[in-house]
Amino acid sequence: MSSETAGRRHFMSLPLVDGWSAVTVALALVLTLPIIAVISLALAPAGDIWSHLASTVLPHYISTSLWLMTGTALGTLVIGAGTAWLVTMYEFPGRRLFEWALVLPLAMPAYVIAYVYTDLLEFAGPVQGMLRDMFGWQTRLDYWFPNIRTLGGAIAMMSLVLYPYVYLLARAAFLEQSVCALEVSRTLGKSAFQTFRHVALPLARPAVIAGLSLVMMETLNDFGTVDYFAVATFTAGIYDVWLNMNSIAGAAQLAVVMLIFILGLILTERLARRGRRFHNTTTRYQDLQRGVLSPGYAVIAMIVCLLPIILGFALPAGRLAYFSVNYFDEALATDFFRYVFNSVSLAGVTALIAVAIGLVMTYSVRLGGSKAMRTANRIASIGYAVPGAVLAIGVIVTLGWLNEIYGSATGGRLLLTGTLVAVVFGYLCRFSALSIGSLESSLGKITPSMDDAARSLGCRPTGMLRRVHMPIMRPTILTAGLLVFVDVMKELPMTILLRPFNFETLATYVHQYASDELLEQSSLGALTIVACGVLPVILLSRSIAGSRRGRTLPVEAEA
Repeated sequence: MSSETAGRRHFMSLPLVDGWSAVTVALALVLTLPIIAVISLALAPAGDIWSHLASTVLPHYISTSLWLMTGTALGTLVIGAGTAWLVTMYEFPGRRLFEWALVLPLAMPAYVIAYVYTDLLEFAGPVQGMLRDMFGWQTRLDYWFPNIRTLGGAIAMMSLVLYPYVYLLARAAFLEQSVCALEVSRTLGKSAFQTFRHVALPLARPAVIAGLSLVMMETLNDFGTVDYFAVATFTAGIYDVWLNMNSIAGAAQLAVVMLIFILGLILTERLARRGRRFHNTTTRYQDLQRGVLSPGYAVIAMIVCLLPIILGFALPAGRLAYFSVNYFDEALATDFFRYVFNSVSLAGVTALIAVAIGLVMTYSVRLGGSKAMRTANRIASIGYAVPGAVLAIGVIVTLGWLNEIYGSATGGRLLLTGTLVAVVFGYLCRFSALSIGSLESSLGKITPSMDDAARSLGCRPTGMLRRVHMPIMRPTILTAGLLVFVDVMKELPMTILLRPFNFETLATYVHQYASDELLEQSSLGALTIVACGVLPVILLSRSIAGSRRGRTLPVEAEA
């Protein structure tokens, strides 16, 4: 091929590359507009609403949110890091099952598990009823039983379903650690627990802190649990100020304070990773060597791994299945299939658009590779860290701006607020990050030589994506779509605030019925949400398990 021909083809591809870049920047701007809108609204004059909030409810929101985040972080750290160490470093009965089963609680939304445990543990529930029958108690005055609908109860519920974030990242970090460092620790006389505490856990600190940051972000985002337990967090406060006090400006001001919390968490996670990279000190890669626990410690390890699975998934799912079977007709009588159709339609449309956005934005980085394009991708992914209630405010304001612009240009009205367009837009602002992250990782594994070969054969960028990259990335594309689909199915606060009048999804339907003490009729819907989340968490766990081989040592490990 002559240099003139090659130059012509390169020149012909430049406008397309510029076009991809322009679309990427535009998408990044659109996806971050709700965050900009919230900040703009909060800074605008809004009377004395802020002084009223600051002097009355704001201190309580801050303290409650901090306690909830701290308690949930500690709970998930103990459960997640402890179980990750056991299944990674030791061989005991059921270890292979526990490897993926420990991720199952991630499929259980926090608000669903809160409804189930309230039903089990309340005064009229089976647990207290059994205790009264056993000991002859008659009233509450005859005995003491902890009240689950408290801040402590909310911490327990969230810890049981959010610990897999820490477990997954900690386990991946343990799998990647240098065997040499662990071996040196043992040869210096350190016990297994001391090696975990002084060597393995510090080496895994960046990954653990990243998991804890995700946990605390999810804790701040939760609405169903804190609303049901009457725990006054920022999310519950935003909902109350917006809908009950009829002040979207006040809700925006609370949202900005909440954004400061989120920014602090992100900066903490970044600082924890800065400059902390650990490498094997040898060029020879060693298989991970698992120790065999003695029978007594093996039983303890099994119990430690089994309890989170039972409490965080098996027991709640079993209770929901029991109600679903016994109240099947009542559940169907509540327009169940319409709620399923609404949820699946919204989740499917959002997943398709999110995957398309992810493909465009990640592929433009591959074509251009400029720092600006990478920055645009990072900016577009910020929405996943922002709670749904905050984004909902931003979506309303953004669509209001769009209506004003359209009205000024045409003299008409563009009614998008309170429609499914608003709901899908909110979902995309929050969950497109899942698609962008997944596809960026997959696209980065494709060797650039394939691009060169395709271009030498006259393939333009669009055709290269369609004919070369997408077939190779098909599994990741499906996984990214599935992740977005499942998160949309579970999303509650944003759906409640943005949905059209009388429009119900499975999440809002379950929340409404459970709040009215009708868990039995909504159990089929809750079980459907849980079932949708099981497959991706199992696939995620299996992908991590295959990242490094392990070898079992024929010796008993010390305690």
